[in-house]
Amino acid sequence: MPEATRPTATGRTAAGRTAPGPPPAGPDAGTATSWRVRLPHTTAAVPIARALIRTALTDTAPGTDDRPDTDTAELLTAELVANAVEHTAGTGPIELVVELLPAPGGCQIEVHDSRPARPGDLVCPDPAVGVDPWQEHGRGLLLLRALSSDCGHRPTEQGKAVWFTLPGIPTQRRRRAD
Repeated sequence: MPEATRPTATGRTAAGRTAPGPPPAGPDAGTATSWRVRLPHTTAAVPIARALIRTALTDTAPGTDDRPDTDTAELLTAELVANAVEHTAGTGPIELVVELLPAPGGCQIEVHDSRPARPGDLVCPDPAVGVDPWQEHGRGLLLLRALSSDCGHRPTEQGKAVWFTLPGIPTQRRRRAD
C-alpha cells in the first residue's frame, strides 16, 4: 500500500529544494503544492503511480487553470516508475514526488530510487543513430526528453531522483475530454 505525506505549500519540492527553472515572479505567483508517496518495489507500482498522478492533476484542483496534460504526465511517470522497478535492487521503496507549480502552472514529477547510477542518457540522442523498431526497451528516456519541457536527474542520500517538468496548458487550449 502506498504511503503518502501531506501536501505542502512552501514553494519548494517535497525534497526540500527549489524547483528547477526560474522562481515564481511577484507576490501573485503563489506557492507550489507537493506530495511524496512511497510505492512498493514491484510492477504494481506503475498503475498506482498513474492513478496518483491523474488524481493529483485533476481531482485536487478541478477548477485550476493552466494544469499540465494529465495523459503525458501519466505516461512519463509510468516510464520512470517502471525503470526504477526494473533497474534497481528491490531493497527499498520507490518514492514518487508530485509538485504542482504556481503560476504559470504546470508540474514537476520526481521518481526516487536506491540506485545512484545515472539513468541512461537524458541528453538529446545523436540523430544519425536510429531507433530499432523491434526493440522492446529503450524508449522511455526518449519519450521523457521529447514530451517534457525539462528533465534530469540528481543524486540523493539514498540513490537518485529522476525528474521532469510539464508546462501548464491554458484552459481554452485543453481538450474537452479533460
